[in-house]
Amino acid sequence: MSYANQSIAVLGAGESGESAAILLRQEGAVITVLDTAEENKLRKKIDALGAQGIRLIAGLAAEHESLHGRYDAVILSPGIDPTVPLVQNFIKRRIEMIGELELAYEMCQCPIVGITGTNGKTTTTQLVEKMLNACGVKTVASGNIGPAFSAKVKQSKDLDVMTLEVSSFQLETIRRFRCEIAVWLGFAPDHLDRYPSMDEYYKAKIRIFENQTADDWAVINVRDKLPELKAKKITFSAYVPGADFELREGAIYFRGERVLAMADTKLRGSHNAENLMATLGVGFVRGLSFAQMVPPLCDYKPLPHRCEILRTVNGVEWVNDSKGTNPDSVEKALHSETRPVVLIAGGKDKGFEYDLLTDLVAARCRSVVVLGEMADRIEAIWKSRLPVANAGWSLEKAVELARGLAQPGDVVLFSPGTSSFDMFKNYADRGNQFRALVHALPAQ
Repeated sequence: MSYANQSIAVLGAGESGESAAILLRQEGAVITVLDTAEENKLRKKIDALGAQGIRLIAGLAAEHESLHGRYDAVILSPGIDPTVPLVQNFIKRRIEMIGELELAYEMCQCPIVGITGTNGKTTTTQLVEKMLNACGVKTVASGNIGPAFSAKVKQSKDLDVMTLEVSSFQLETIRRFRCEIAVWLGFAPDHLDRYPSMDEYYKAKIRIFENQTADDWAVINVRDKLPELKAKKITFSAYVPGADFELREGAIYFRGERVLAMADTKLRGSHNAENLMATLGVGFVRGLSFAQMVPPLCDYKPLPHRCEILRTVNGVEWVNDSKGTNPDSVEKALHSETRPVVLIAGGKDKGFEYDLLTDLVAARCRSVVVLGEMADRIEAIWKSRLPVANAGWSLEKAVELARGLAQPGDVVLFSPGTSSFDMFKNYADRGNQFRALVHALPAQ
């Protein structure tokens, strides 16, 4: 489809929106970006986009423009909730709208490996990128991992495959988007601040398989009961038997063949074993041998804020899992620990229920420190089963409380189990502040 000389509105001035706007401008379109954030907060971006011939309208003026501006099409950024007036105004006017993911897909000139799941997407996407490139399969990672798909799609003509981290928000608006290999890492409660129910969240995520054919592949976590798929399947699980990839006594097996010992990697925990299994599944489908794939996977270093070991102070190991933004991630982090845990949890109230974690927390944790918007609610749920200390709205106090509760040989695990926006810019800001506090702790 040609966008030359068309008037296009891009909704959202974040990374995806900005990348879509620049891509369309390069295609000859006349671009207006609309964002309801206040103009003073977007001043630098207004100037930067303006220098490229792209207009950015902010604040209340953006909503007014959505009611009255004349446009041929609209591009929706995944971070914009489709129910907000800015989006609904265009829908009511019946102006054609597609998502940023779909826009980039229209221009992509190579097959796609798409990776989705509630947890583990970014780690797996990076593992796939590293492994494929090391094995001579040219790829670039983009999508929800950042940079946006739109920012990298012009490179697709020189790639063997494009590796995409794909979120439920991106999948909401797809039409023809199709993955030659679709990876399903697993499904657990999340984003209930955006979706009215778990069912709606699931319906968005499962769309990754929607346009696949019998010639495509689905690499799937066998623990999730998925509907019948058109694609051929490779299955994996670190928790139940019967999958193509299994975890046995600390090693990954493929159909009975020992492939990779977890101790040879820099990753810990059964959840990371599944991320490795999914990655190996992608390589297997691409025709790579395990002898080729294993060395780059063993060389991979885990990302910050994902069960990141910070330091040991007075016999206590401190672990930063700030990326743990839902209860399922807390469960996986706790399962990866064999020593007594002092857990630091809490953050923005996203509507999660923590009751299902109670038995595991009581079994694995010496005590818990809670903080943020969720602190009082989590404390009320868990305090009958184990000691709970409330740090209120202070991460510094949470670290100090955890330090006092931990004993030599324990692990202090910072795995909040929800998002960070009650107190921090994002999970990385939260994790960076935690890391700084831990590194400032004095050792005896």
